[in-house]
Amino acid sequence: MNPHQDHPTSFSAMLATGRAHHGLVRQLVRREIAARYRGSILGLAWSFFNPILMLLVYTFVFSVVFRNRWGGGVADDHVSFAIVLFVGMIIHALFAEVANRAPLLIVHNVSYVKRVVFPLEILPVVAMGAALFHALISLSVLLLAQYLLTGSLSWTLVFFPLLVAPLVIATTGVGWFLAALGVYIRDVAQTIGIITTIMLFMAPIFYPVSVLSPKLQLLLYLNPLTFVIEEGRKVLLFGQVPNWPGWFLYSLLSLAVAKVGFWWFQKTRKGFADVV
Repeated sequence: MNPHQDHPTSFSAMLATGRAHHGLVRQLVRREIAARYRGSILGLAWSFFNPILMLLVYTFVFSVVFRNRWGGGVADDHVSFAIVLFVGMIIHALFAEVANRAPLLIVHNVSYVKRVVFPLEILPVVAMGAALFHALISLSVLLLAQYLLTGSLSWTLVFFPLLVAPLVIATTGVGWFLAALGVYIRDVAQTIGIITTIMLFMAPIFYPVSVLSPKLQLLLYLNPLTFVIEEGRKVLLFGQVPNWPGWFLYSLLSLAVAKVGFWWFQKTRKGFADVV
């Protein structure tokens, strides 16, 4: 295969990326998850412990040290605060894991670029698959904790996968864009970590949107994670249905982001072999 040939950038080609190579994607996702914990004593159990440990740290800092209280019908105790906090952490981690890894996906897989015929466009999809696996484990821990605390789960949680789907699409698009950009500008790998940390604190993860002034609330909603976090809490914790008009608009924007990211990746991949 000529590494300098043109590659399809159409919307249909983007949608077909995962479907056309679904077997390879599943195999690479399993391999990546296994490789991450290979050699460790606890193995896959780390995927449970990591989010729980971070949750305990953040809960202690914000609800004990800074004495934050959530309000809005949430019980005034540390356990309830932790559950509300956990929803935001799961959504942020889903985005941050893909975004932080994306700039080095091509650089760390040079053999796929130069030596074999390989669909490079699935690498961000594989990264998203691994991130979804960890998000699913964290969500299972959240639902278990909520059930133990309240004795029940809201039926509206069935909307959560549909609610997160646009974020998955947009994040994959960001992954395509950063994976290609990271080949040519290596500083992207350092910069994106700072950006995802800023997004962590500029989203309603540790505090509700209601504590901010209307102007600051508008600023907060410029963070693409804010809408999903707010709506995710509604369906998981408060038994409310999503904001469907907002979800529809968010979905359209997500498809646009994915299309731009895919177009950029396909247009720039001709030069990967020369740079890496």
